[in-house]
Amino acid sequence: MTERFENLRRRWRELFRKRRFCMLNATDNSEEWHIHLSPASAFAATVAFVLLLFILTLSLVAYSPVLEMLPGYRTAADRSRESLAHNIMRLDSMERMISDMMTYNENISLILEGRTPVVRTIDPSRDSLHATKVLVVPSAEDSLLRAQMEGDGPYALSGRTDTRRSVREALDLTRPIEGIVTDRFDLGAGRFGIRIAAAAAERVAAIDKGTVVQSLWTPESGCTVIIQHADNLLSVYRGLSQTLAQTGQSVKRGDLVGYNAEAAGGEVRLFEFELWSNGKPVDPEGYILF
Repeated sequence: MTERFENLRRRWRELFRKRRFCMLNATDNSEEWHIHLSPASAFAATVAFVLLLFILTLSLVAYSPVLEMLPGYRTAADRSRESLAHNIMRLDSMERMISDMMTYNENISLILEGRTPVVRTIDPSRDSLHATKVLVVPSAEDSLLRAQMEGDGPYALSGRTDTRRSVREALDLTRPIEGIVTDRFDLGAGRFGIRIAAAAAERVAAIDKGTVVQSLWTPESGCTVIIQHADNLLSVYRGLSQTLAQTGQSVKRGDLVGYNAEAAGGEVRLFEFELWSNGKPVDPEGYILF
């Protein structure tokens, strides 16, 4: 036991016993450099060097783009970065869309309640979900429009007695003939309707359902058909070569009432169309899309 202990002590002392390491000149065997090292000091120096190398490598990886220079890593890093930026942009866009929708719904509610709407302004220094509400200052044009819509004038929302139909009703009417409008409605020039350049013998159809109140021939305008429609609306078709509608006959929208007159040599003949509402001539292009 004592002998074993003595061997351990001897080996421990050998670890810290310094050795001389020298560098000799190969020509004359003269010593150029030497150093004294023990196995323990050499082991400690190796551990310190490895630890320093590890810290240096970790710092380069964490605080420098050195990994992006490695083959195959740059593509993955760029893809991850682009995906992150794209998701952030999508999230910001969704937040702004939600904010706009909330503002729109709130403003509709305020308008229906007769109150002044507000507008949301995004504060760039705060989160995008936080917004400040600012009252929309009514302009002079807005106040004038409100007065017209809420009053008793021709543009009032309630009790409106406009002689022209609504846009939706106007779109429901059918064109009487296929052609090009050459002369437009002009009361000052004595034109109570429009003139349409159409092919000879082109079919003429009723613009809406109604009752034929007159079907006659005159030397000035040829065959003429007049149809009474709902809402005290009257349509007049002039310049027909022949009529297929009789007085008192009920017609539907798009029914054939006659044919456009033929000019000499089969040239284009102008078809005349008038529209009367409550006994007054109105512009047909305000009711029908030609």
